[in-house]
Amino acid sequence: MCQDSVLRRWNNMWSILTNNWNTFLSGLGFTLAASILALIGSLIVGTLFALMEISPFKPLRVIGRIYVEVVRNIPLLVITLAFYVIVPQFIVKIDGFTAGTIGLLIYTSAFIAETVRAGIEAVPSGQMEGARSIGMTYTQAMTQIIFPQAFKIVIPPLGNQFINLVKNSSVLAFVAGFDLMYQGKLIAATTFSTFDTYLIVGIFYLILTMPLSYLMRYLEKKWVTA
Repeated sequence: MCQDSVLRRWNNMWSILTNNWNTFLSGLGFTLAASILALIGSLIVGTLFALMEISPFKPLRVIGRIYVEVVRNIPLLVITLAFYVIVPQFIVKIDGFTAGTIGLLIYTSAFIAETVRAGIEAVPSGQMEGARSIGMTYTQAMTQIIFPQAFKIVIPPLGNQFINLVKNSSVLAFVAGFDLMYQGKLIAATTFSTFDTYLIVGIFYLILTMPLSYLMRYLEKKWVTA
């Protein structure tokens, strides 16, 4: 009996997958696009705010600290809905995909800022002092001495942030972002097979995150433990 139940479930999942293959692929494409754009953007923005947090200028440190603390303590869904509802109403018209991607970018950037800041501060202070003593500017010391060492330190936590970003991209489903979760919700509504549909969606997310997880482990072994 149990074997028959498993077989029926498998057949139903296969039917849902084959009958809605193009829809799943479309959602996967939007999820990948949002994740890649938010990943690149959050890495840039997060690094900038990390540099502001350790800046020798107090106003920059205060701005950086406020940004990180405020964004980290606001739920991702609230940030995303703010861009989806408030921004189009008062500033500029944007669609759900854009609003979701920007919300994801801003939310993730705050955590990346803390990760990068911690990595920079983990580099012994004597490294900066030595660089400045031989005539390097602050910028030269950061880019040529501090950053390469900090980068190795932050690879593992950055990898976790990137994986979380891919999973958090499901927030686009709440703002009609046409992502994988959104398409799964539409398919579940038409097939009335909620469990099987979301099980397929979960497998797609595994396909996205597992290779990234193994890649980060590889980089960690190659660069961090080498």
